[in-house]
Amino acid sequence: MNLFCFDVLIRSLGGVLAYAALAILLYGIWRGMQRQAGRVTGRTGGWLRSPWFYIVTITSFFAFCYFGWIPLPLAISPQARVWMLVLGSLLYFPGMAFMLWGRLALGKNYYVSTGFGTQLFADHHLVTSGPFAIVRHPMYTGLALAAFGALLIYSTWTTLIFSIYAPLTGVRTWQEERALEAEFGDEWRNYCRRVPAFFPRLRKERFHA
Repeated sequence: MNLFCFDVLIRSLGGVLAYAALAILLYGIWRGMQRQAGRVTGRTGGWLRSPWFYIVTITSFFAFCYFGWIPLPLAISPQARVWMLVLGSLLYFPGMAFMLWGRLALGKNYYVSTGFGTQLFADHHLVTSGPFAIVRHPMYTGLALAAFGALLIYSTWTTLIFSIYAPLTGVRTWQEERALEAEFGDEWRNYCRRVPAFFPRLRKERFHA
C-alpha cells in the first residue's frame, strides 16, 4: 500500500468513527432529556435541559469544524507523514474507543456538563465498573488522546484547536465531582481514594476503609 492510499484509509476510518461517536453522544443527550432531572450544580446547570442550548452548541461546533478545516502550513516529508499517521492512529483510535467505552458504561446515566454547571438524574447511580474502574473520567482521557491523534492524522487548524482545548475539558470534572460527592457522599469519596482521575496507576494499591 502506498502512502497516498494509507493516508486516505486512515483519514476515512477516523472520519467514520468520529461521526459514529457523535451520533452515539447525541442519542445519549436526547435520551437524557426525556428523564427526570435530579441534582443540579453550577450557574448553567439548568441550560442542559434546554433544546436551544444544544441547537446553538451543535451549530457552532459544525461551523467551527467546517471553517477551520484548513491544512496547517507544514512542510512534511513522506517519511515524517508515515510516522504521523502511525503515531496518530495509536492515539486517535484507542482514545476514541476508550471514550466510547466510558459512554456505553454510563448507559442511561450519561449526560453532558459544562465548566459552569452539571446535572444528575433523579434515579442516578454511581458507575464504578468498566473503564471507571481504571480512571474516574475515561471519556475526558479518551477525548484528549483522540484530539492529539487527530492533530497528527489531519493536521488542520480545527484539530490544532481541539488538541489544545480537549485537555481543558477536564475543568468540567470540578462541577461533576461536586455533584457526585453531594449525591453519593462516602461512596464517592471512597471511590476517589481507589481510582485516579485521569491517568491509570501503574501498580495496584491497597486501600482500607
